[in-house]
Amino acid sequence: MIPKALTIAGSDSGGGAGIQADLKTFTVLGVYGMTAITSITVQNTVGVFGVYDLPAHVVYNQIKVVVEDIGVDAAKTGMLSSEEIIKAVSKAIKDFRIENLVVDPVMRAKSGDSLLAPSAKETLIKELLPLALVATPNIPEAQEMCGFEIKGLEDMEKACKVIYSFGPSYVVVKGGHLEGDKKVDVVYDGKSFHYLEGKYVLTKNTHGTGCTFSSAITAFLAKGEEPLEAIRKAKHYLQSAIEKSLDIGHGHGPLNHMWML
Repeated sequence: MIPKALTIAGSDSGGGAGIQADLKTFTVLGVYGMTAITSITVQNTVGVFGVYDLPAHVVYNQIKVVVEDIGVDAAKTGMLSSEEIIKAVSKAIKDFRIENLVVDPVMRAKSGDSLLAPSAKETLIKELLPLALVATPNIPEAQEMCGFEIKGLEDMEKACKVIYSFGPSYVVVKGGHLEGDKKVDVVYDGKSFHYLEGKYVLTKNTHGTGCTFSSAITAFLAKGEEPLEAIRKAKHYLQSAIEKSLDIGHGHGPLNHMWML
């Protein structure tokens, strides 16, 4: 039986992030991908020109029918732009006992456009994060959740502990926004810190890195990997996807999800 993974996220019409990036990642990593679309964005490499949320009950029902018919070995959440959608997704995760959940707390697009209503942040922290096996905030997202500036490794470790206290079993604070030739992600499992190094790649084509990383973790979890190993393997996949990124469009181009092919 092929492993099955579900992405609960927004659609990116430019194809570089959101469910499009997730499905490409699932496919190339040998996992059958399914979707519960939360929002439709009018988006390209330059920016986000519109966000249209689906009704919360429609998001819930997409998850329901997929779980009941096909089954889900692992799932991830991406863009959940409203309080109502976050509550519907959290209810579905509990109602249908979805385990191996990766929460990518998407708050902004690469262009800087906001993708999360301010009122929804607290709901995400209180209702969704406690259900997560793995949470994968970048530094701006971690700063939003923790309420302090992150300037280096020590701050990242502190942020990991704060976010871990919200309920996920593993926290990955991604270091891509910090200066330096090496990009270090800090992983915390409640007992120990683990450090994943990646070399800096000089490219503007990094649209969809967060979506791709979280969906790669989800794919490896669906295949039965332990969380730490899933995170390590996802980091390796992402590094190569950035190194071989595609110069498409006039803004931040996408990663090359198909580099393995």
